Amino acid sequence: MRINMSQEEFMNAEAENNEISEKSNEFKWYVVHTYSGYENKVKANIEKIIENRGMQNLIHEVSVPVQEVVELKNGQKKTVQRKVFPGYVLLKMIMNDETWYVVRNTRGVTSFVGPGSKPVPLTEQEVADMGIEQYVHSFDYELGEAIRVSNGPFADSVGLIKEINTSKKSVVVSLSMFGRETPVELDYTQIEKI
Repeated sequence: MRINMSQEEFMNAEAENNEISEKSNEFKWYVVHTYSGYENKVKANIEKIIENRGMQNLIHEVSVPVQEVVELKNGQKKTVQRKVFPGYVLLKMIMNDETWYVVRNTRGVTSFVGPGSKPVPLTEQEVADMGIEQYVHSFDYELGEAIRVSNGPFADSVGLIKEINTSKKSVVVSLSMFGRETPVELDYTQIEKI
């Protein structure tokens, strides 16, 4: 009877270990802990491994979020970039045995964030709260298209799209103000089709 129990325990342990190897084919954000001050080195190392092994289809993004902070040094104001989460690197990836192994064995990485050695992805709410990813459900506007401003100080104004900046998720719209055409930069979320 004890032999059967140990076989059952062995089967349960093996099933738990195989959970990592099951592909969900869905990119999720994971967090890895690094040695303090090694965040950018870890990011560079992982990006080099992704390129060398052709893993772009498994690890989509490696991020060390920073924010600009104004410091006062020697009576001078200076803008510097500070890490938002010191000691952590964020990865948007598909979790499987290969990606786990590559990331976990990157120099400077101490562990994935999660109970034991089991990585736990961030929830959509956590991703939204941290501002890691801005979700734009659809953007099907074109240059020269007429739009209406849906919110903000120019709400209900009508204009034409003059520029589209996908990296900033913004558009430059020509609005008629005080009898002149004036270019105004607006966020994707501030415009709607007429």
